[in-house]
Amino acid sequence: MKPTNSVFTGLETTVFERMSRLAIAHQAINLGQGFPDVDGPQDLRQVAADTLMEGPNQYPPMLGVPELRQAVADNNKRFYNLDVDWQTEVMVTSGATEALADTIFALVEPGDEIILIEPLYDCYLSLAQRAGATPVFVKVTPPNWELREEELRKAFSSKTKAILLNNPMNPSAKVFTTQELRLIADLCIEHDCYAICDEVYEHIVFDGEKHHPLMTFQGMRERCIRIGSAGKTFSLTGWKVGYITAAPNLLEPIAKAHQFITFTTPPNLQKAVACGLNKADDYYINFEGELKAKRDLISKPLQEMGFNVLPCEGTYFVTCDFSTLSFTGDDVEFCQKMVEEAGVAAVPISAFYGTQGPKTFVRFCFCKKNSVLEEALGRLQKWLGTLA
Repeated sequence: MKPTNSVFTGLETTVFERMSRLAIAHQAINLGQGFPDVDGPQDLRQVAADTLMEGPNQYPPMLGVPELRQAVADNNKRFYNLDVDWQTEVMVTSGATEALADTIFALVEPGDEIILIEPLYDCYLSLAQRAGATPVFVKVTPPNWELREEELRKAFSSKTKAILLNNPMNPSAKVFTTQELRLIADLCIEHDCYAICDEVYEHIVFDGEKHHPLMTFQGMRERCIRIGSAGKTFSLTGWKVGYITAAPNLLEPIAKAHQFITFTTPPNLQKAVACGLNKADDYYINFEGELKAKRDLISKPLQEMGFNVLPCEGTYFVTCDFSTLSFTGDDVEFCQKMVEEAGVAAVPISAFYGTQGPKTFVRFCFCKKNSVLEEALGRLQKWLGTLA
């Protein structure tokens, strides 16, 4: 028989799904896949339920319901002082991954190069390859995850069509500095390319820092595609509601890709997310504060157990170096043993690389109930005692 698609045929199931399956098989606590274990705000769920029953439940406008597109534009102004026309510069998608697919398929062609910063979220590479692009990798390395200017400059060329920036960054929990963002902006302008900005963790930034969209930098308003996620902002990952902000000439081809991928997103969920985006500042402040407390709850005990806990500036992930422990295998083996013997699932950081990555780092997700985190910590402490 003729071969199937060369990019997706034989592609491994995502590491998040694999670890989640292992967690179920071993009745382990799942600190691997990045989803909360409690649902988001009740008032938003009620709006979704009421709207579902009241209808209509037919196709909403392809670009999204007006209420949500207006709310996205308002949030751009409210948090980042970006003036956005909701009618020509905002589109709703079925999650941020769909937004990424729409954007890459609309902007990138065979022969183009797309810069990917490692470690990277796993769908980036597959989507770029399916679009026919050549990935060019730039590493940020632990423990400080610094973006090196010389390496970044070398990655740009006359063939560069776009750079894909995840900020705040999964899995490293890095928030890019103003200097790093300015460098990226300058290079995009110099090489006349786009910036695809995955900013789904924009409202999860700790220790008094603020998120700065690349779109706010001089010369980048017309070059950036800014992607957000209601799933991350409101702890409703199963809803799969994302949104894109981009200049009209960029949004137009992206919308054409969208119309042949999902076309629309459930209208009741869109209207509920619009209510969420219009919440008062207290919601965002409390949301960030609750996650910061969970970060601190898990970080100190992990450090005391012997892990080298890396800084967590944003997202809901903590990365740990286990090379200081009595374990001789790599990160995949460590996670396998941990889920089987300790009953705790995490994710190996090497899975986030398209090239060779570090082999002694794992990622723990802390957006769980405190009681779950405490139980996981107790299991880990007991298990580590058996390794000594």
